[in-house]
Amino acid sequence: MITRRDFVAAAATSVAVPRAFAQTAWPDKPVRIVVGFPAGGASDVLTRMLADKLQAALGQPFVVENKTGAGGNIAMAAVASAPPDGSTAVSATIGTLSINQFLYSKLNYDAEKDFAYVSTFWENCNVFVVSNDHPAHTLAEFRQWVKARGDKGATFSSSGVGTTPHLAGELFGHRTGLKVLHVPFRGSASTEVMSGTIDFAIDNVASYTPLLRAGRVRALAVTSAERWPVFPELPTMAEAGLPDFVITSWGAIVMPAGTPPAVTARFSLAMREIAAQPAMKERFLNAGARITATTPAETVALAARERVKWKEVVRLSGAKVE
Repeated sequence: MITRRDFVAAAATSVAVPRAFAQTAWPDKPVRIVVGFPAGGASDVLTRMLADKLQAALGQPFVVENKTGAGGNIAMAAVASAPPDGSTAVSATIGTLSINQFLYSKLNYDAEKDFAYVSTFWENCNVFVVSNDHPAHTLAEFRQWVKARGDKGATFSSSGVGTTPHLAGELFGHRTGLKVLHVPFRGSASTEVMSGTIDFAIDNVASYTPLLRAGRVRALAVTSAERWPVFPELPTMAEAGLPDFVITSWGAIVMPAGTPPAVTARFSLAMREIAAQPAMKERFLNAGARITATTPAETVALAARERVKWKEVVRLSGAKVE
């Protein structure tokens, strides 16, 4: 039974958040969002889309600044040491929040302690691709093809040690018992995959979307839990015969530790309102990602869950970066 006291308490709670926001002047000056990856890359493009909408919603410029290097770690360290006054944020990724601490021998930031989490804002999956000339047309056929090659195994590519395409390839070899050899490149190895010089890649779907649409590579499966909306005809890894092989990349906005909770709450609410806009959902899908939004607490929980998984994957891969 709901009492009058319950009703009064509920009413007080319902106005607490708006009042907190009303009392928060943030943002009262331009906000800088640092991106740890080059201009034109997926993280940069999606962050700029978000920044435009934030500026319109919150009435202050949201300026994107690229500070590249060390797998995003330079940008993270810079923001970790910035004043927690609400004027600086970083466009973090699964790598900088949940993988790099296990991959790099030394980091100049602590992903768990040095940041105030705001919200996730994008996710995408990887796609298993081979050359159009490859004899395998399904994941099962590809596994049989590799098995028949014995010690020769198969080569796979990535844009560098410790990236999700690298770790996905290593995990594929471990889970299937097949011999696979990692061949890292400075950027995408799509040309080598197209030519068949590299046997396969389990790379970011956004990176291969133009090639897939042009019919220049063959996709065998996606690593999302459900079929990817842009390519609904492609099976998931589970549907293709390899269960429990879900790999999603994601990005989140975080700010320096000590940033007032009212600031991160208002920031998160604005991002959730933007993510609900159908036009933004469409723009992100066209860019190869799905727009997402979470509360600060949900963002912390996601990063923590991902650390458990990726710590084990990095251990299995043997990957280390000095």
